[in-house]
Amino acid sequence: MSSMSPFVAIRRELHQIPEIGFKEFKTQEYLLNYLKGLNSEHMEIKTWRTGIFVKIAGKNPRRIIGYRADIDGLPITEETGFEFASRHEGYMHACGHDFHMSIALGVLTYFAQNPCDDDLLFIFQPAEEGPGGAEPMLQSDIMKQWMPDMILALHIAPEYPAGTVALNEGLLFANTSELFIDLKGKGGHAAYPHETNDMVIAACSLVNQLQTVVARNVNPLDSAVITIGKITGGTVQNIIAENARLEGTIRTLSAQSMAKVKSRIEALVKGVETGYECQAHIDYGAMYYQVENDRELAEEFIEYTENSSLMNFQRCSEAMTGEDFGYMLKEIPGVMFWLGVSSEYGLHHSKLNPQEEAIDKAIRHLVGYLQFKGNQN
Repeated sequence: MSSMSPFVAIRRELHQIPEIGFKEFKTQEYLLNYLKGLNSEHMEIKTWRTGIFVKIAGKNPRRIIGYRADIDGLPITEETGFEFASRHEGYMHACGHDFHMSIALGVLTYFAQNPCDDDLLFIFQPAEEGPGGAEPMLQSDIMKQWMPDMILALHIAPEYPAGTVALNEGLLFANTSELFIDLKGKGGHAAYPHETNDMVIAACSLVNQLQTVVARNVNPLDSAVITIGKITGGTVQNIIAENARLEGTIRTLSAQSMAKVKSRIEALVKGVETGYECQAHIDYGAMYYQVENDRELAEEFIEYTENSSLMNFQRCSEAMTGEDFGYMLKEIPGVMFWLGVSSEYGLHHSKLNPQEEAIDKAIRHLVGYLQFKGNQN
């Protein structure tokens, strides 16, 4: 039996310590200990909040090539039964960021000892799942000093076979926004509804109205989603609810549609305030910009992948998932791709089981591409 790959072992260690956004203290400590153990004379390390920047000096640099990996977990109770399952109760790497980190460390380890001509910048980004780390990291003094000329990232994809690269030349992930709506009316005894303003009724009415926005206000040739995933209201069964809260998400394939959808939501909420004589407050929470690949770089990466014996390439369409890497691609030409990991359970599922053979395949593929790109004349 062959021994376990060191980066599979790293993935399993990271899998046990998932932490939520901007609280990735143990994760940052683990990564820093590993990086310092490389003892590379080519490497410079800087921390930013719970994130890390690692610059590897090139032999004859003309530009900086960036690579980003996100590092946070999710507030999900793990149900995989792994021997290396999460030791942080109620938290799990259910979106594959343990894969993302171990792959980034594998690529970084190679170039720490074998630099290419260009400078490389590895970005270990916190808070991708929320409240969003990419945008403030992009605005940091460190990023301004080491601003990449191009940037890469990947995201695991349970639906594709392990060892598959999937992407397209344009839009990959949607614009997304959280949605929280709080309603406040007048509570009272269930026997005297005429003396109250019932927020359960108001909330139910608003949910139905929200479903008309996509159907009647978004171009049928475009795509958008409004999902209300949680409703809370009231206290006990015989008291009319004074408060109610709707929690959901908005997803669109264009920034223009996102603005239109939000405008219509605000108009409907104002109507509920008038119609139900209540007060309402909207909070959009974390908002992520669309992930749109640079066409020229995407075409080049596709061609490289198609000519590779390590990976299979599959062209894909855009998805309604969200990723705050979109903020980086808004400012820096780059590419994000799906990495197939062949799991029966999907992203954000408590039983997500990505196939670990994808880790070393991805490392070798990215090392080859960055050698090609980083030594281009």
